[in-house]
Order: sequence, then C-alpha cells, then structure tokens
Amino acid sequence: MPPLRSGVLGALDPTSDRAVFRQIADQVREAIDKGRFKEGDKLPSETELVEHYGVSRMTVRNSLSVFQGEGLVVSEHGKGVFVRPRPLVRRLASDRFARRHREQGKAAFTGETEAEAEAAGSRPEVDSLEIKEERPTRDMATRLGGPRRVLARRRRYLLDGRPVEFAASYLPLDLARNTPIAQPNPGPGGIYARLEELGHQLDHFNEELRARMPTPDETKTLRMASGIPVIHLIRTAYDTQGRALEVCDIVMAADAYVLSYQLPAT
Repeated sequence: MPPLRSGVLGALDPTSDRAVFRQIADQVREAIDKGRFKEGDKLPSETELVEHYGVSRMTVRNSLSVFQGEGLVVSEHGKGVFVRPRPLVRRLASDRFARRHREQGKAAFTGETEAEAEAAGSRPEVDSLEIKEERPTRDMATRLGGPRRVLARRRRYLLDGRPVEFAASYLPLDLARNTPIAQPNPGPGGIYARLEELGHQLDHFNEELRARMPTPDETKTLRMASGIPVIHLIRTAYDTQGRALEVCDIVMAADAYVLSYQLPAT
C-alpha cells in the first residue's frame, strides 16, 4: 500500500501561526503514535512529502529533523527513514530487591524481567561483563565509607538482544576479594545473596535517580537514537550495622523503563 494512502497524513492549516515544518512534524508524529506508521515502517520520502504538502524540500528536511531529534525514527543511508522499533518496556518495581527474590535464586534484573519478557516472547541477558580490582573515584569512596580499593563489576543488560541498561557495582575489596562475588557468575540470587551468605545481612537500599541526556559513549553503548534521554540511578546497599556494602551506578535507556513504586500512606 503506498505510504501516503488516504487519511495517513492530513493537510496544512494556512490559518495556523505554527510554522509549516512543525505542522508537518506534528502530523507525522501523530501518525506514528496512532499506529498509522508502525515500528519498522518506512516513512514517505522527501519527494513524496514535498508533493503531498506543496512545500520546499528544505521545509520537509526541517520537519524530519524534528522527530529524528525526538528519537521516533532512524535514518538508513540510501534506504530512507524508518519508524524506530521501541524496546520492550521493563517495569522497575519498588520491591525488586526483596529477600524473597534472592531466596528464589533470582538476581534483580532477571527476576523483574522474566514475566514480561516471557509474555512478549523475549529474553533477558547480560553481556560485556568486566570484573576488576581498582581504586574508587572520590564519590564512590565517599559513598562506601572510604575504602582504598574496590571490586568493580561492570555489565550491560539486553532484552531481546537490545541494550537497555548498563551498570557498575562497586564493593569494598575486603568484602568481595576471593569470594564468589569476584566470579563472572556469582551464583543464584546474585551478589546480594552472596553478601548475606557471608554474614552481611542487608537492611535497606538508598536510591538517587535523575533523568538527563546521554553522553556520546552512553548513546553508543545503549545503541540509542538521538533524542532519547537516560535514567541515571545510583543505589547504595546497607547492612543492619549501617555499613555501605555496595554502590551500583546504573544508566538506563528511558524509553525502555516504567518506574513503578508502592509507597506507604503512613
């Protein structure tokens, strides 16, 4: 079926004070939001849009730059502009570190994504794992109570083969060296289960969260289109004595997450 079939895109409003290129961008965005153009569909070419709206090629290019900047589309050289596939949304629930998940042998990422991924025919996985001993940054040292050396665990998380998050965990070296935590696979329940087996009872987690635009390296690591922000979350895990056991620095593709919290009313 031709891209500009009847009803997919409308006409310009000559009485509007909104710039013509923004009117075109509004219409294309609405067509994407309403499913007239679906994920992976090729958008009308510049020539088709010029003919449809009766405007200059530069006006069309200006409109294309608007929703390219919003991350709605991807451009493939020599092929055209396509509606960007959206990643499976992962729900970031407030109980994701509950002890019951560890007792079931589930690390936080795997446990949270299992049900949603299974329903979507997808699968969660981890790649780009790096484990090393290093000096912490000043910020990490402060958060962890001043250790001179830490064990760093860096990894990237995928859903259906698509990067959605990367994270770096930092633990005081005296807690983690020569333990399963220093191994690529720390075992069922992840590093928190191993910490508790080592006698460090987890008491609570503090999280700091903000949204921002990604750095060039983050865009590359998460393979994100331009215009997509990230969620930057720093989590600190404490034991019952108030000692910081781990700091996890996480960057997530914002369009791949819904933050879901249950908060007491008292």
